[in-house]
Amino acid sequence: MAIHEKSAKYDVVVIGGGLAGMCAAIASARNGARTAIIQNRSMFGGNASSEIRMHILGANCHSSKPDLRETGIVEEILLENKRRNPYASFPVFDSILWEKIYTQQNLTAYLNTNVHEVIMRDGSIRAVRGIQNTTETEWTVEGSIFIDATGHGTVGVLAGAASRTGSESKHEFDEPTAPEVANDDTMGNSLMFIAVDRGEPVPFEKPEWAYTFTEEQLRYRPHTTGITAHRDGGEIVQAEEGKNQLPGFSCVDAGYWWIELGGQYDDIIEQAEEIRDELMKCVYGVWDHLKNGGDHGVDHYDLDWVGIVPGYRESRRLEGKYILTENDIRANRRFEDAVAYGGWPMDVHVRGGLRDFDDYPSHVYNFEGCYTIPYRCFVSKNVDNLMMAGRDISASKMAFSSTRVMGTCAVGGQAAGTAAALAIRKGCKPEDVGRFHIAELQQTLLKQDCYIPGCRNQDGDDLARSASVRASSQTPGCEAEHVISGVSRNEDGRIGYWESDDLAQGPASLFLSLAEPSVVREVRLTFDTDLDHEIQPSTNRIVREKQVKELPHELVKDYTVALLRNGETVAERAVRGNGQRLNVLAFDPVECDEVRVTIFTTHGLKKARVFETRVY
Repeated sequence: MAIHEKSAKYDVVVIGGGLAGMCAAIASARNGARTAIIQNRSMFGGNASSEIRMHILGANCHSSKPDLRETGIVEEILLENKRRNPYASFPVFDSILWEKIYTQQNLTAYLNTNVHEVIMRDGSIRAVRGIQNTTETEWTVEGSIFIDATGHGTVGVLAGAASRTGSESKHEFDEPTAPEVANDDTMGNSLMFIAVDRGEPVPFEKPEWAYTFTEEQLRYRPHTTGITAHRDGGEIVQAEEGKNQLPGFSCVDAGYWWIELGGQYDDIIEQAEEIRDELMKCVYGVWDHLKNGGDHGVDHYDLDWVGIVPGYRESRRLEGKYILTENDIRANRRFEDAVAYGGWPMDVHVRGGLRDFDDYPSHVYNFEGCYTIPYRCFVSKNVDNLMMAGRDISASKMAFSSTRVMGTCAVGGQAAGTAAALAIRKGCKPEDVGRFHIAELQQTLLKQDCYIPGCRNQDGDDLARSASVRASSQTPGCEAEHVISGVSRNEDGRIGYWESDDLAQGPASLFLSLAEPSVVREVRLTFDTDLDHEIQPSTNRIVREKQVKELPHELVKDYTVALLRNGETVAERAVRGNGQRLNVLAFDPVECDEVRVTIFTTHGLKKARVFETRVY
C-alpha cells in the first residue's frame, strides 16, 4: 500500500507512454479534451527511448516505398529532433519527447506510475488505479474515455475486454500465410547493444554467466559488418550493405535485432524478468563469438552500451469492432472508416528467436503499396468507453506483424486520441464516432497533417478550396494548383506540390484569390520534408547514413504570409528559421480577398515547394 492516496479526473485517460500513447494524448489534448497520460517508465517513447533505442519503422519500409513516411504528430516530433539533435543522441531525444508532453496545454502526465487496477461501473471503465513509485502515491484517475496504449493490452484485460494471444488458424479468416492450427506463439523481445570502433585492438573477456555460440548455430543470423539476411515469403534474400533491406539492417555497431527471446515461453509477460536475464547472457555470448570466435572484422570494436530493458514485439491484442487481417493488407484495402495506414511487410519472427538455430530469424512477406486501418480496430469490442492505440489494436497475428511497427502505431495513436476528443465534444461513446461522425474525424485528421489513403480535403470551411491560384513561377508538372488538390503529399507517383524556379533569382510567391472577400483568421501551410526518406534517430550507422544529418533540404525556411484587400496588405506574418512541415499561422480576424505566400529560402533546395495551403 502506498503512503499517499490522491485522485484526479479527466475527459480522456491514456495509459502507456510509447509513441502511440504520446500521439494519442497530444492529439486528444489539442482537440479540446482534458487529458492525462500515465506511463510506467521514467521516460516517454517506449521502444524509441534511450532505454531500448530501436529506430522508428513505418510504411516507407526503410525508404523503399516512396512518399509513405508518416506525418502528423510523429513527423512534428522527428523534425524537432532533427533540428536540435542532428547527431541523433537518444538521451537528447528523450528530452524532446518529454518536452512534447510537458509543454502541451490541456495534458497532465504521470510518469513512473504503474496501473494495477481498473474500476468498472455498468460495463464501462470508471477509473484506473496505479502507484507512482517515485512519490509513493497511489493515484485513482477517473475518466470518460480510456485509451489502452500499454502494448500488452493491460487495461483492457483488467477491464474484461476481449483479447487474443498468438496466431489464428489460417481457416478463421482464410489467411493464406497463417498456420494450419491456431497457437499461442508470440514474437520475442530483443535486447540491443552499441559497439564503437576505438581505433586500436580491444580485447574482450566473456563473463562466466554468458552463453557460448558457434558459427554453426549463428549461420542463419548475419553477424559480419554490414550484411543482413532474411526470408522473404519463403525465399532466402541477402542484401549488401547500403542497399535497401527488409525487415531491417544488421550492423555490428548497433546490435542485432535477432538477439531475441520470448516466443517459446509460456507467458511472455509473466516471465519477463527471466527473459531479460536470458537475453543478457545471449548478448554477451554473441559479442564473445564476434570478438573471440573467428575473424568478424571487429578487432577494434568495444561494447559502449548494452540495454537492460528488452523491447517487446508481441504480447496481447485487444479485440475491436473489426479485426484487420492479412487479406486486408495484401489487397491494400481502403476502408470507408479508414483513419490510419500501414505499409511495413508482414514480418513474422520465429517462435524460438535466437534459439531457433535451424531457421532464419524472421519470415517476411512483402506486398506493394499500403493499406488503411479502419476506425473500428481502435474501439473495444465489449467495453464501451475503451479504445486502443499501438501494438494492441484489433488485428489478426498476420496483420499485427505489419501494424506493430512504431510509425504505424503513432499515426493510429493520433487517430484514436483525436476520435476520443471528438466523442467528448459530441457527448457520445467512441463507437458512435465511427457510426455518425467518421467524416468529421477523417477531415480533422487530414487538417492536422495525417495521411489517409483514399481521403481528400473536403473541409467546407477551407476558403482555399474555392480560390483561384497562381504563382510567380512554377516548374512543369509542379503547378500552383497542386496546393488545393486535397492531398498534401505525392501520391501513387503523382507530384502533389507547387515548385518555383530557382530562388537564387529572387523570392517566389504563391497567390490565392478568394472566391469573395472573406474574414480570415488562419492560414495553414504544408511544406515538403522529403517523405521518401527516413528522419528517425537510429543507433545503426547504415540507417543514419541514408538520411540527411539535419533538417530535410526541401523544407521551406524563411517566408511571409500576407493578407490583401484590393491589392493592399491588411495583415502580414513573417516566419524565419522554420523547422516544421505543417505551419499554422493565426491572424487577428480581418477581411481580405487574396492570400500571398512569399518564400525566400529553404534548408538547402534551390526551389520553393508547397504541398497544401488552407485558409480559414
